[in-house]
Amino acid sequence: MGKRKHISAEKRHEALKTLYFAKLKNVPSSPRKMRYVVDMIRGMEVNRALGVLRFSKKAASTDVEKLLRSAINNWEQKNDRKAEDGELYVSKVFVDEGVTMKRMRPAPQGRGYRIRKRSNHVTLFVDAKTNDEK
Repeated sequence: MGKRKHISAEKRHEALKTLYFAKLKNVPSSPRKMRYVVDMIRGMEVNRALGVLRFSKKAASTDVEKLLRSAINNWEQKNDRKAEDGELYVSKVFVDEGVTMKRMRPAPQGRGYRIRKRSNHVTLFVDAKTNDEK
């Protein structure tokens, strides 16, 4: 790796140390369904978001709930303390499209219809409210 690339890679690595996030890759549901769940909790306080996800009827909400708990634990480990009530909130969440498996389904008159089994990647950022006020 060249010197310039090495320096920019180090800068990106240092910038990630100040962010608190969790990633979930290759979730076997379509990105459209996952975005519906993620949009419910964007910008919400963490405890309230956990409650919303717990009582949501969407199947994708269990995956997002696990991811949110993981992001909270990442914040607690980097700061060496437990999060207080009302301190953390979901700052950013986005869903990207993952790999699409292509399958064939038998159709009438010897034809085959293509089935696309989609997957997605979810990235969830958590931040403390006190950081924004400073």
